[in-house]
Amino acid sequence: MAQFPKDFLWGVACAAYQCEGAWNEDGKGPNIWDDFCHVANGHHVKNGDSGDIACDTYHRIDEDIALMKAHGVKAYRFSLSWARIIPDGDGEINPKGLEYYSDLVDKLIAAGIEPLVTLYHWDLPSALHYKGGWLNKDIVKAFGRYARVVAERFGDRVNKYMTINEPQCITFLGYGSGDLAPGLKLPDEDVARVYHILALSHSEAQRQIKAANPAAKVAIVPCGGLISPKEDTPENREAAYKASFDMSDERWGFHFNACVDELFFHGYGDNVPEGVRRFLATVPEEEWAQMEKPDFIGLNIYNGGMVDADGKFVTRHRGAPLTACKWPITPEVLHYGPIHMYRRYGVPMYISENGISCNDVIALDGQVHDPNRIDFLHRYLLALSEAIAEGVPILGYMQWSFLDNFEWNQGYDERFGIIYVDYPTLRRIPKDSAKWYKSVIESNGACL
Repeated sequence: MAQFPKDFLWGVACAAYQCEGAWNEDGKGPNIWDDFCHVANGHHVKNGDSGDIACDTYHRIDEDIALMKAHGVKAYRFSLSWARIIPDGDGEINPKGLEYYSDLVDKLIAAGIEPLVTLYHWDLPSALHYKGGWLNKDIVKAFGRYARVVAERFGDRVNKYMTINEPQCITFLGYGSGDLAPGLKLPDEDVARVYHILALSHSEAQRQIKAANPAAKVAIVPCGGLISPKEDTPENREAAYKASFDMSDERWGFHFNACVDELFFHGYGDNVPEGVRRFLATVPEEEWAQMEKPDFIGLNIYNGGMVDADGKFVTRHRGAPLTACKWPITPEVLHYGPIHMYRRYGVPMYISENGISCNDVIALDGQVHDPNRIDFLHRYLLALSEAIAEGVPILGYMQWSFLDNFEWNQGYDERFGIIYVDYPTLRRIPKDSAKWYKSVIESNGACL
């Protein structure tokens, strides 16, 4: 039977741009995802979709909190829109934006749901982008000020902060491949610069949050590829560990240690491309001294690869299971991935995102039946319990996502939620998985 700690925090997650809507209401400024979606002919995003309305959570938050409470949710990980709080990123504070999030915190607490706040989930204020964005070190001070404004307003009501969500997607996919906003395609040296400035920005935000609330715990939230052993032997585990953090290939920037290694180890070693080495050679020692190790790490884990004891990648068999968005289903990564991360960094962790896109529909009976999602979550949580059984301090699990929502450059084609959103009407329908997850929460995983 699966075992989870007595005080394990079971929750759900969503992000501001993906669910809020109200993109230009109540003083909010534009951000890079507004710009990315609104570009002429909408070629960046499937179907020309945008987050202009999304799930309209900005206006329907009371309904959504009531749904969370009804399904036993203990924590809600949500992100703030920087441009809703400080429209140009570093100027006047927008009172309505700050009040919206402060009220959200109060409503969650009143419902018995702990707020876990993410400061940045990809939606950079456009004004800062036009000043260089994450390529300009001036953003470090601006991000720190934003963090201080938020932490002072929330006071001791919020004690868990996640500064930057998925620096790998921000950097490698936003500034390297151009697949995500701001859609730039820069050389490795500039991509490495972005990672470094993100690490500096996390560190400044962590200092500012703790100055405002010394009891607060602060994290960063990486993603990427984590590798499992083909066979559970010491040799194969060692090979999987090394492969998980090997940054020598063309996908060097999409590993969990990108950015995070800078916080803990002040660099990446020599196992990186030449452009990265050239940039690192220019970093002054005083900037390494500014790095702050996070109190915990959020792990966004969906899938991973596998190697044998010689470190050779194992090819998945034909017809191996896939999600609706064609991601591989690999539950073992939630066993071995946290083990690798704890071995490397030695701090507590939360699973800050884990979930699956399915081809969900409203059935003839008016309900949404999603057995594939239930099966996926069941398998992954069983694997997670194995990591916990091996002594890895995993303190909670945030299912991604609470609502179906805007899935970035895939628009609304992908449904990750345990609550179905009928986009023409914005009606919410709890899926079978929401009811199942409630039973998992109520039993603290014992029903698995």
